[in-house]
Amino acid sequence: MKNWFFKAAAALAVLLSLSGCGYNDFQRLDEGTKSAWSEVVNQYQRRSDLIDNLVNTVKGEAKFEQDTLNQVIQARAKATSIQVTPETLNNPEAFKQFQAAQGELSSALSRLMVTVERYPDLKANKAFADLRVALEGTENRIAVARDRYIKSVQEYNVLARSFPTNLTAMVFGYKAKENFTVANEAEISRAPKVDFGTSPAAPASR
Repeated sequence: MKNWFFKAAAALAVLLSLSGCGYNDFQRLDEGTKSAWSEVVNQYQRRSDLIDNLVNTVKGEAKFEQDTLNQVIQARAKATSIQVTPETLNNPEAFKQFQAAQGELSSALSRLMVTVERYPDLKANKAFADLRVALEGTENRIAVARDRYIKSVQEYNVLARSFPTNLTAMVFGYKAKENFTVANEAEISRAPKVDFGTSPAAPASR
């Protein structure tokens, strides 16, 4: 009977110590980062699907610059070839590869949109116009999802690095998670230029 009592008391003490040292907070914030990450991935996947349709529409313009189009196709292929999972958050190299691939795709898409300015027939294409609107909405969703992820990771990392919860992190292997770097954040948060209301200004003559 006494052994049972001591075991129960020890178990209760462990539970109380875990709740007091942030163990439950780690569980909550870890799940929060995974949820926020899933939304980031979902929105980038949605953009990728739209770009696939965009490429097919642009192909209809017989004289469109193939180099620009091929850059988008290659960048999209590279971005979609990277398999991302919740474990990616704990793999710095995989996370950086994901960032870089999405940044390259954003840049290629921006160049494509600028090039379209030279093709009035393509700009007037209803299918292209609809895709433009859908891309604008998706870029906004990406920005919101990315912001939510950044904040959730910041909250988690503060817990993982602060005393005494950093001791709990060490015991249970809760490492700080990767977040978007400043340089990459600036690059991938720059939405592709999709406003076709005005044409680029002609270079000034000398």
